[in-house]
Amino acid sequence: MSNQLPPEPEKDRSERWLLTYADLITLLLIFFIVLYTISKQDVAKFEQIAESLNSALTGSKEIIGDSAGPSMIPGFHGFNLPVTDTVEDEQEEDMMEEIKRKVQELVKREGLQASISVTREERGVVVRIVDHVLFRSGYADLTPQADRILKAIGKILLINKDQYIRIEGHTDNIPISNHRFPSNWELSAARATNVLRLFAEKSGIDQRLLSGVGYGEFRPIADNSTDGGRAKNRRVEIVILSSKFNPSESQHTNNY
Repeated sequence: MSNQLPPEPEKDRSERWLLTYADLITLLLIFFIVLYTISKQDVAKFEQIAESLNSALTGSKEIIGDSAGPSMIPGFHGFNLPVTDTVEDEQEEDMMEEIKRKVQELVKREGLQASISVTREERGVVVRIVDHVLFRSGYADLTPQADRILKAIGKILLINKDQYIRIEGHTDNIPISNHRFPSNWELSAARATNVLRLFAEKSGIDQRLLSGVGYGEFRPIADNSTDGGRAKNRRVEIVILSSKFNPSESQHTNNY
């Protein structure tokens, strides 16, 4: 008689996937409990985590590596989620559009559509004024019309009292040389400065937000070989700067 034991019955392995599935469900449950807890504390942080999770699942490369601050999940250091400025950007965009619209309304009321344009560019809202609206030919002193128009524009710019404003002076390529302005550099800079001073002294704009620059003839927007082109190039541009184009001085704090 043989002492061999009968073979063990073959184990049914068809449902082993249930173990993996159960582990996955458990991990997801824990993860969403953490998300829910965080969301109860700070809805904004919850939204950031949700966006980052979505980016991770869709293969985006923009979710990891922000050094702005520590992880939002205590004890978890795998993610440093980016701090988004979406709300601030939208608010700035709304104010930019309001400034643009109100200046356009002013220009239309004054019948100056052929002499003043208002455009939205990447650097901000640009109010472009041809020189004869503001100055006599070859001069930098503001005319009475310029005083009135610029004060009206200045009131509109107060919609956002924290926005940086750059005044740019431009000329055509015809050389100038007189007792006041040896070259177009001086003329363009003087014109920009006089517009700046009016904003500072008569419009109530914070002087720390103002800057002026003279570009002379070197940033034309039209062909200097024609009278019409040169007329377009003789201009002052008032640039209401987007926050990402703010002057570097705004990033520094003076301690006295």
